[in-house]
Amino acid sequence: MSTASESRGGDAPTRAVVVDDSRFMRTLIRKLLEDGGVEVVGEAEDGSVALDAVIEHDPDVVTMDIEMPSMNGIEAVERIMADHPTPVLMLSAHAEADADVTFEALDRGAVDFVKKPGGEVTSSMPKVRHELVEKVESAAKVDLSASARASASASTATTSRTASTETSRSTASTTSPSPSGSASRSPTRDSAAKPSSGDTRTGARSGAMRQPDAAGASGRTYADVGTLLVGASTGGPKIVEQLIAGLPRDANLRILVVQHMPEGFTSRFATRLDERSEYDFGEAESGERIGPGEGRVAPGGRHLLVTGDRGDRLRLELTETEQIHGVRPAIDLTMASAAESAAQPLCAVLLTGMGRDGVDGMQRIARAGGHTIAQDEATSAIFGMPRRAIETGCVDAVESAGDVAETALRYFTEEE
Repeated sequence: MSTASESRGGDAPTRAVVVDDSRFMRTLIRKLLEDGGVEVVGEAEDGSVALDAVIEHDPDVVTMDIEMPSMNGIEAVERIMADHPTPVLMLSAHAEADADVTFEALDRGAVDFVKKPGGEVTSSMPKVRHELVEKVESAAKVDLSASARASASASTATTSRTASTETSRSTASTTSPSPSGSASRSPTRDSAAKPSSGDTRTGARSGAMRQPDAAGASGRTYADVGTLLVGASTGGPKIVEQLIAGLPRDANLRILVVQHMPEGFTSRFATRLDERSEYDFGEAESGERIGPGEGRVAPGGRHLLVTGDRGDRLRLELTETEQIHGVRPAIDLTMASAAESAAQPLCAVLLTGMGRDGVDGMQRIARAGGHTIAQDEATSAIFGMPRRAIETGCVDAVESAGDVAETALRYFTEEE
């Protein structure tokens, strides 16, 4: 599906509708966008009238406030996506307070979010304008039909994995004795708790294999330890969540996720990954070491580096050096450092997003002997980063959103 701006001509300015209950904020956002070359074609003071404004003006993108009387931003997103699908960019005022509701808006169909401008005019306003305009321009390029295909692809893959797992477990229960003991559990988990990463046996760095236990019963053997790197930008959070949810704990991975996301939201994103997967996820901390069964998300505003790999544990460092490709954290830096410091097996995945962050990192992973996967065009909200990586010739596999996890696992397993 082509975007509205493409149908009007590639040189036409991006057209936006601004939704906010504050007249002052609508005026400020309009000025920031128009100063950045975006044409504001309409406004709405409440979520209840946002759909009317969208239908009337047929914009390329909608900027949406979260907290509004009568109808909030989440409900407005649902109505727009149901009746007149248009890319919606959420404006979130307070990182900690709005993180949960912002991610809920993404679940309902919003394509991205950005921190809402403050009411005061300060010396940082040019930076605020740049970030807002960049996010609006990026959101306007999102292919909503690709996002729908990504969800369908993930749903199909999940159904297939579930059926396969149930079959394997049924077979294992009739051929394998019950384990005499149970794996240790994290004290913060309930009855569906995840095994602690401390239960993983240390293996040789050559990629020695071990048999999964009957409870896992995947029909595969896995390397004692492996490293998976995931990079994503616009349209990425839902795809990352689907990918991580498709990885079994007995694959023994150390997982690093770099999602372009503002400071204050990455902690909540890490919590969502922890809740939706068999891996213990958190926001990365400088100086920590993580082992098999653990994952970390690069914090917003800081680069994440791998500085060592000893005893099956990756050592992580955070830096606040200059932005790369206009972003921090940068996918390139994490992948490049892992290519230098992390032992094989190693796999890097580059998902949806605009620009070229991650392209150099994917090339470095390939040169180091690791494997690389790019999301395909059909399921990428924005095919910018994956396309540029594919064009370099360094990509081993191009997969739909729902197939990325399965393909990645092949690089860490040996079929029996």
